[in-house]
Amino acid sequence: MKDPIEFHFDFISPFGYFASLRIEGIAARHGRTVDWRPMLLGISVIKVMGLRPVMETPLKSDYLARDVFRYARKHGVTFERPMHGRVDSSVTAGRALCWVKRHHPDLMADMGARLYDAFWRRGCALATPQEVLDRAELPLGVDPARFLEGMTSGEASDLLRASVDASIAAGVFGSPTVIVDGEPFWGADRLEEVEAWLQTGGW
Repeated sequence: MKDPIEFHFDFISPFGYFASLRIEGIAARHGRTVDWRPMLLGISVIKVMGLRPVMETPLKSDYLARDVFRYARKHGVTFERPMHGRVDSSVTAGRALCWVKRHHPDLMADMGARLYDAFWRRGCALATPQEVLDRAELPLGVDPARFLEGMTSGEASDLLRASVDASIAAGVFGSPTVIVDGEPFWGADRLEEVEAWLQTGGW
């Protein structure tokens, strides 16, 4: 059994969103599964690397906004969320996904994709537990009350903290980062290299 592809991401990352639309297909074409691993850019960028958020950085913020829309046009992706302005915290969504990953692992990829879709394509807020619950579109068999309780529990907090720590320990500093058999690829524009690496076994 081949190891899963590690998909490290933050829900507030537009390029993480773009990668989320493609990573499952890439993995399936090569007989792999995807391990969705929430991380927090506020920890890796601000606390670990000591940098300012990109959208608060002069010159770089304007370039990033242009780059995001250029990538979206090329790949036929549309979304409602503006690039400038206040950015919601992704902590609650990250905790919710970590809880689902622990208790309903078969729902992990679908949940991650739905929350990303809600945040970016539809421009919905995911800052509060109720907002996450409203956007999660839980399938039959998953109790909404238990899901709400779970994402606000100490367990969910610990699971997200462990996921963030593991990302940093793996050298992850940005979203998305895809790790294939220990080899890291940063950025949605590296997905073609990820596919080539899987096809060839690396170089």
